[in-house]
Amino acid sequence: MPDKSAKATRIAVIGTGAVGSTTAYTLLLHKRMSELVLIDVNKDKARGDALDMNHGLPFVGNVRVWAGDYEDCRDADIIVVTAGAAQKPGETRQDLLKRNVKIFESIIENVTKYNTTGILLIATNPVDVLSYFSWKKSGWPANRVIGSGTLLDSARFRYLIAEELNIDPRSVHAHIIGEHGDSELPAWSRANVAGIQVDLPREKQDEIFRNTRDAAYEIISAKGATFYAIALALDRICAAILRNEQSVLTVSTLISGHYGLEEVYLGVPCIVDHSGVREILDLELNPEEQELLRKSARTLKSHIDEISIGKDADTP
Repeated sequence: MPDKSAKATRIAVIGTGAVGSTTAYTLLLHKRMSELVLIDVNKDKARGDALDMNHGLPFVGNVRVWAGDYEDCRDADIIVVTAGAAQKPGETRQDLLKRNVKIFESIIENVTKYNTTGILLIATNPVDVLSYFSWKKSGWPANRVIGSGTLLDSARFRYLIAEELNIDPRSVHAHIIGEHGDSELPAWSRANVAGIQVDLPREKQDEIFRNTRDAAYEIISAKGATFYAIALALDRICAAILRNEQSVLTVSTLISGHYGLEEVYLGVPCIVDHSGVREILDLELNPEEQELLRKSARTLKSHIDEISIGKDADTP
């Protein structure tokens, strides 16, 4: 029997499209929380997903799942935001910016009306700019506004390296950093297996990175959307937060002084615990990687400047 005296752990998932519903299902399978609320402008879709998941509870265990409204964010430990316009074939993540900023205006305003202590976990693209926007709009401390960043990109990178080396991808330690998008970069100088640097010909490195960077475009072209791996990445972040794991994950966070950069959200290795981003880790990058990271930051700053809140709002 569940311990009724224990504090309920609640995750709210806003947006029950392909990413949101798959994320909710993944969280349910792993029993990350005792309460799971699904919120969507399409209330029938959210209600249908909740009902479908409830029918699986005899196989999973005691989790309360329901379709709710923004009021249900009040007691949420984590609010996962996946709502927004989807990326279409041939479209970049940044092409989505203006459409999704309008959607986020309403979402963040409604969430923060009812919740002031939780953690915002942003997955909607362009995730770095929308994470920055959410930080500004919410007024919350930056450590509690996190983007999924390059965690998925790094997983793709590790998988492709592992395929080349014929080893378990969990044994590969490697990071994609910067924008979750076309200006991201591989930190090859830090990629290692058991502390031994990954040593591959430059041509192979370029091929692996190209396949990493363009993976989403390939998947979207083939089946219309990516959702399984990002759901697992979001589940991994939630686990690190709720279990206070102090895990190192390449999430998108506010960079202010690290890597010589100022006030930009981008993906770098961070220690993630119950407070959100506890600490940003400074990778020792080679000069080429440092310049590529600065270039990625400039790209993101140019997009931040396209949204008025990035220029006009006061820093919390």
